[in-house]
Parts: sequence; structure tokens; C-alpha cells
Amino acid sequence: MRDNIDARYIADGLKVIGIDEAGRGPLCGPVVVAAVHLLAPVEGLDDSKKLSESRREALVPLITESSVWQVYSVLPSVIDELNILHATLWGMGRAAGKVYDRLHGERIVLIDGNRLLGKFPREEAVVKGDAQSASIAAASILAKVHRDRIMTKWDLLYPQYGLAGHKGYPTDDHYAALAAYGPTPIHRRSFRLVKKPEQTALF
Repeated sequence: MRDNIDARYIADGLKVIGIDEAGRGPLCGPVVVAAVHLLAPVEGLDDSKKLSESRREALVPLITESSVWQVYSVLPSVIDELNILHATLWGMGRAAGKVYDRLHGERIVLIDGNRLLGKFPREEAVVKGDAQSASIAAASILAKVHRDRIMTKWDLLYPQYGLAGHKGYPTDDHYAALAAYGPTPIHRRSFRLVKKPEQTALF
């Protein structure tokens, strides 16, 4: 990570908490949020989507051993009740609050994206923050790995859906399974669970 914006806040005496999520787009399973305050640098941090699965897995113990962290899963039922945006923000607030309360002094919460939580005295939304902030990148990795593990476990209960492969995202195979077997209790009923028909050109 060439330009770690955390350094700017650390130089001003602030303790940085980075927040990110995994799983806003899938048709089933939780949205998982993570909050991380790094106590020491961790080499190799980057946006979790740019890292291989094996690299993400290798980074998890390095992150957890070098930080104050919290991971929180927001269930599909909560997503259906609140909608995905508000469920994500609610989960972010809970995860960040656990880390925030374990730290002392001036703290700033950096949230990946363009939305503030409105819960902490100092917050900043950072668009594409997982590529700019080490703490957000670390949170993105924890959230992604944790959610992938959850979906791999659900695959054992619902093997016909292929969850271990697509992790609940809206792939052709996932839509085909939904058409054949219907939704499971972990599917998000507020999401479109039927594939949109392909648009055909009029001319």
C-alpha cells in the first residue's frame, strides 16, 4: 500500500479504527463487518478483492495478533428488516463500538465508502478506503475471510446451491438452484431471487 492515509492521523496523535464489510451483494447469508485498530504494521495489506484466497487466509493471524479487532455478522433476517444499507451501517456501528471502547485517547473511525455512521465524535468516509487505509484493508480481509468461512459451512447444509463456490453471489448457477429448489432460510427475501430476463434489442 503506497499511500496509507492512516499515517496522517497517527502523526496527529489519533488512534485509527478502520471499518469495512463483505457480502452486501449476495442473495443469501450475512453481511459481515469488521473493525480494526492496528497496533503494529502488517506487511502485504491491500483491498481483500485484490488478494488471493490463500493470501487472505495467511494475513488473518498476522492481523489479529497485531490489532484490536472485532467481526460482526448481520443475519439475513436483519437485512430483510432494515434493508442492506441500514443493516450494514448498523453492523459497522456495533463492530466499531467494541473496538472503540477498548481504546483510550483521541480516536477516529474510518469507514470504507461514502456513508458516515453518525455514532462517533470523529468519523470519516473514505471511498475505496481499502486501497488507501491499512486499517480499512485489514478490516476488509477479516470480513471477507470470515464470511467465506460461514458460507462454506452453509454449503454443507445446502450442497445443491453451490455456496462454497459462489459464496451466495448472484451467479447463473445460483439462480438455477433457486429456480429448482426455492430459497433456503438463509436467503434474503428482500432481494430479487429470480434472475431478470435478458433484454432483447428492438431493432
